[in-house]
Parts: sequence; structure tokens; C-alpha cells
Amino acid sequence: MRELAKPLLFTLALFLMIETAVYVTGGGVDSFFGTINGYLASVLFFDVFPGPGEMPFIVAWLIVGAVFLTFRFGFINVRMMGHALDILRGKYRSADDRGDVTPFQALTTALSATVGLGNIAGVAIAVSVGGPGATFWMIVAGFFGMTSKFTEVTLAQTYREFRPDGRVMGGAMEYLSRGFSEKGMPRLGKTLALLFAILCIGASLGGGNAFQVSQAMGAVQSEVPFFKEFPWVFGLIMAVAVGIVIIGGIRRIAHAAEAVVPTMVFIYLSACLWIIVTHIAELPAAFAMIVQQAFNPTAVAGGMIGVIVQGFKRAAFSSEAGIGSAAIAHSAASVKYPVRQGFVALYEPFIDTIIICTMTSLVIILTGVWQAPEYAALVEGSKGAALTSAAFGSVISWFPTVLSVSVVLFAYSTMISWSYYGERCWTYVFGEKNSIIYRIMFVMFIVLATLGSAGNILDFSDLLLLGMAFPNFLALYLLHGKVAEALRDYRVRLMRGEFETSVSASAK
Repeated sequence: MRELAKPLLFTLALFLMIETAVYVTGGGVDSFFGTINGYLASVLFFDVFPGPGEMPFIVAWLIVGAVFLTFRFGFINVRMMGHALDILRGKYRSADDRGDVTPFQALTTALSATVGLGNIAGVAIAVSVGGPGATFWMIVAGFFGMTSKFTEVTLAQTYREFRPDGRVMGGAMEYLSRGFSEKGMPRLGKTLALLFAILCIGASLGGGNAFQVSQAMGAVQSEVPFFKEFPWVFGLIMAVAVGIVIIGGIRRIAHAAEAVVPTMVFIYLSACLWIIVTHIAELPAAFAMIVQQAFNPTAVAGGMIGVIVQGFKRAAFSSEAGIGSAAIAHSAASVKYPVRQGFVALYEPFIDTIIICTMTSLVIILTGVWQAPEYAALVEGSKGAALTSAAFGSVISWFPTVLSVSVVLFAYSTMISWSYYGERCWTYVFGEKNSIIYRIMFVMFIVLATLGSAGNILDFSDLLLLGMAFPNFLALYLLHGKVAEALRDYRVRLMRGEFETSVSASAK
């Protein structure tokens, strides 16, 4: 493992030095990353569909895997939703539960990383490029993605490790290394685990940090001109706000997410519901358009395949189902049986994609901004956040200001969760005693992101995020039998009424 680690660590160190240089110098080595982006994109987005339209490899990889797992587990994403709610309510709390946070806190921490700009900007882009039909395929992707999330979270709980200091180490790194070792492939497992960890560290500093700061600053600058002249002040404020939380570790992150996520989701969905209610007469026609154009598209997205790709791609970016990132947060949940947290994780794509993304999509469709000539420039420039803001502003004149606040909250919550993902992967590679180095570096990157152009490095970070899906789904394919066995045993015992409830735990 040490022989494998040395070249990988050297590559990571080089990446971090160049990334810092890009932020400080404003893109002096942008062309270097542009070249790497081209190579990575040519692999991840290789067209695997031999016909009209494009089906990128990584999208097909996620679709096929999610559909396979859903059928393999007998549509567990439908059958166990009620039981998952009981777990969240604490009905099955046990005195033997072990972990750093409650199941609900783990869910809100994972949601805080996924509920964000993808729900605001990504959905608007999907509808504007793929047409209303993309909404249908986003819902389908969210539905099947629920099973992907269940599988990876169950594996994360199964293979998690309790360190000497009591902290949990879990996620794709653990089930790749330990799970593959059980299958007689220890070297391959360790290699893939290190690959996943390094991809996750890079994605956390780019997409989970710099991109969030950049988008949030852009939204705030339109409302507060002061930050246009002094962007570093905004970066400093965000750095302090994030640093206060992440220095305290997963417990403080979970408490912050538990408070922020329900609030920001309530504000955003309330505005969506208001617009839907004001257009209630047009709602049946909107749903009819969504279903009709899902199978008979009229938008310029390469026909039906193009619409499917738009829907699944945006859902993957939004819910991160199959990526393996959220499994890190869920592995810290205090539960006795691994599948219990897997059931809880079913709600993540359901809330993020099926509910929030659908609501955003309805706002875009009902207000008509996706095809309005005056917003053609926004559509052409893929400025999804601005298009969503225009949709809300057309009905609620003052809401763009509230949306700016929402964007900051979304970005903030995403950053604190991704800091934990990156920190756990950093710890997996470098050791527990060096985790504080990553946290300090993460906070520094927030300020650096406001000082210069990130350029191609942000695209590079997005590709790292998608790249995580490749080793992660290899593990899901290889180890799904273990999940099936645990699920079968749990359901038999549940039907027999063998499980304890919170009443018995409290009695003890």
C-alpha cells in the first residue's frame, strides 16, 4: 500500500500546488488543466449509444447500475419508505447503536451537500436545453437513484471502522479496500480506494468549495455592490463561517446541517408552492407537456436520448446517487443494523431530486422563461441560476433578493458537508493526526476562490466528482450480494417483530 501511496500522494501534492497557483495568479496554468479536462471528458463522456443523440459513458454507467440494483432488491425504494420514516422518528433506537451522529443528522448532512445549486441552476439548464420532458427523466433518475444510495450507504455502514479516538472512518474507501480484500483482490481494492479518496479530495476543494463560493459571491454581488469591489471580504466572511463549523468535526457539522437544511428547504419550497398556486390553472397542461415531451421531445437536445441524458445527468449532479460521497456522512450514523441507515438514505434522492428538482422545474415551465425570447441569452449561456431567478422574479418581484440569500445558504451547507467528505478521505490517505491540515487548507481555499479566476480547474473538479462514480459502482456491483443477504435477514426479523424500539432502549 505504501508503494502505491507515494506516487499518488505526489500527484495530489502537485495538483494542490497548481490549483493554488491558478487561484492566485488568475489562471496562469489554465491551459494545462484545459488539456487534462479534455482527456478526462473524452473518457467519462465517451458516446456509448450507436445512434442519434449522445449517451455519455458515465451517465450510462449510473443508469444501468441504478436500474440493476432496483430490480435486484425488488424495488426496495418503494417498499421500505414507511419503515425508513419510523427509523427517522426514533422508533427503532437501540442501546447498542454506535456512531457519531443520529440517523436524521446524517441524512441532513448528506442533504446539505446535495441540496444546492444543482437544484436551482442545474434544473433550469436541463429544462432549457432538454425541454420540459427532461423533468420526467429527472424524476425517473431520482427514483432509481434511491436504490443506488441505499446500497452504498448500507455498504458504508457494513465496512465502517471505529478508530482508536472513537471517530468513524467509513465510505467508499473502506468498502473498496476491505470488501475487495474479502473477494481475494486486496491490491485492486486498495488501489481503487486510494483513487476514490484522491478524486474526492480534489472534488471537495473544487466543486465542493471554490465553485460554491464563486456562485454565491456572484449572487450576492448583484444585491450588494460592495462585494464587487472587495470580493475578498466576502471570502473572508464565508471562511470564518465555515471554519467555525468544520473545525469542530462531524458533530458540529451535523448540528449545523440539522438547523440550516430544513430552514432553507422550507423557504425555497414555499416560494415554489406560491408560484405553482398562482398558476394552478396551467398545472395540468404543464404535467401533460412534461410527459408528452419525455417521449416525443421537441427541444434541441438530440431527440429522446438527449432528453434522457439531460434528465439523468442533472439528477446525478444533484443527488450524487452512485457517486459515493454521501456514504461518508451516512457511515457516521448511530445505528445497530447497516441496512437501517440505508433505508434512511432512500429519502435523500427522493427529497433532493423527486421533490425539490421537480418543484423548480415546474416553476421554470409555468412561468415560461425557458422559451421566452428575452431570456434566450441566459439559456444560451447556460446561466441556470439567473434563469431561475428570472422565473421567480416574474411572479414575486422581491424574491431574487431572497433567492440570493438562499444561494448563499445552499452554498454554505454544501461546503460544510463536502469539507467532511474531503477530510475523511484526506485522513484515509494521510492519517488521523493530519486531518487538521486539510481543514485549514479548505478554509484557505474559500478566500483564494474570490481572488482570481478558477478557470478550467472548476471543470476539472466536476470531472473528478463524476470520476468517483467509476470505482464506487465497481464496489456496488461486486458487493451487492452482501447487501442482499443483510436486507433479506433484516426483513425476515422485522416481519417477526424481533426488533427493539426506543421504549425498550430507554427502559434500560
